[in-house]
Amino acid sequence: MKILLMGPPGAGKGSQSEKLVRDFDLTSISTGEMFREANRNNEPLGVEAMKFINKGELVSDEITNEIVRKRLLKPDAERCFLLDGYPRTVEQAKALDEMLDEMKSKLTAVINIVVDKQAILERMVGRRVCKSCGSSYHLSFKPPKVNGQCDRCGGELYQREDDQLESVKNRLEIYESKTKPIIDYYAGRGILRNVNGMQSFSEVYEDIKKALGEVA
Repeated sequence: MKILLMGPPGAGKGSQSEKLVRDFDLTSISTGEMFREANRNNEPLGVEAMKFINKGELVSDEITNEIVRKRLLKPDAERCFLLDGYPRTVEQAKALDEMLDEMKSKLTAVINIVVDKQAILERMVGRRVCKSCGSSYHLSFKPPKVNGQCDRCGGELYQREDDQLESVKNRLEIYESKTKPIIDYYAGRGILRNVNGMQSFSEVYEDIKKALGEVA
């Protein structure tokens, strides 16, 4: 399977992706993680990308398409993958189609997690991430056992710049104007499946599995 997981910032795509990757033996391709890793390694693409991300803005199509293209050409992405965070514009979606055509491949399904805007604000502003291993927590919904400390590795938890209130509001505005048109793009191709993201984590996951069963 080659899956694209969509939804607004804070829809829970990261957590759902982790479980899908484990259960279906998929290669995880997250543009956010790739940008952050490239930034940690002082790679020019990553450093430039983080300038956009930290302000809650979309990374340019040129930078994003290039980093995704490099990742899709690696051997572990040939059989199956799960895309998270890309594409975020119709132009990127078209670029992805071209990449997959070159690979003689195509998307199996596009899963769109639908979440209320106010719920997104609550989710994201309360999110904390481990500096060491990247594990995610939430002050209200998934608090760590020890305040400010990762359950998994003991690392320090922090609030990412792009999870701060003004940045979140900006990201949602961008999503509404630029990313939602992609939903229409994929709906027209018959591979889009909407999932109610206002349910519990397990209920959302079960609905995603049912949606995949319809197209796999």
